[in-house]
Amino acid sequence: MGPKISRRDAMKLFGGGTLLAAMGATGGCASASEPATAASTGGELILPAAAAGDEYTLPKLPYGYDALAPTYQERTLRIHHTTHHGGYVRGLNATLTKLAAARQAGDYAAIKALSRGLAFHGSGHVLHCLFWHSMTPTPSAMPAELARAMEKDFGSVAAAKAHFAAATKAVEGSGWGVLAYEPLGDRMLILQAEKHQNLTFWSAVPLLVADVWEHAYYLQYASARGQWVEAFMELANWTFAARRLAAARRAMRG
Repeated sequence: MGPKISRRDAMKLFGGGTLLAAMGATGGCASASEPATAASTGGELILPAAAAGDEYTLPKLPYGYDALAPTYQERTLRIHHTTHHGGYVRGLNATLTKLAAARQAGDYAAIKALSRGLAFHGSGHVLHCLFWHSMTPTPSAMPAELARAMEKDFGSVAAAKAHFAAATKAVEGSGWGVLAYEPLGDRMLILQAEKHQNLTFWSAVPLLVADVWEHAYYLQYASARGQWVEAFMELANWTFAARRLAAARRAMRG
């Protein structure tokens, strides 16, 4: 049996967007009226969760649409956020409504498609919430705790960065590169997530994610995914990753 995680720590850990029901976390990303805040207890980034039964909402970005330019252009970021992330939010809410109607009617003829829609739109929402915070207009030095973890699990910081970039560039089709913490082994892993919901390691906690669906970069980088990934690495918010790693480890010890 894995380590027990309290609801309080689960909400700290998964408030940044992950919806791992197995850990007991509920809710979603920050609402449009609630910006992300740093918790006073430990400093990890927490995105306020919606009340039970509330619809999911598109969160505000933690920076302006032009803040990442020229590396990530305003037009690309705006369309990515409002159209694509917004589409996942709308799809998630619509799927939940259809599932409620199916339960009420006792009609599960469409359950396979609805379950697929729930995974697709829900995972898209979660990963995009993390993605916005995985970039920063003001990159800083690699936090010491994260650097030590990278050295332990990947050999060096440089090796971890190279591994992450290579894995992200090599995602088959549309998907994500994911730096994650795996609490059962108390180690960090670098994963590929194909089509949001596939290739999941269920206990892993995403720390930093890079979107390589074409909608994330095509307007600016066309088919040059590798150039986009290198650009993302320049924007990578290692402080965010370090805060999530610290929260994950505290939850594991608790």
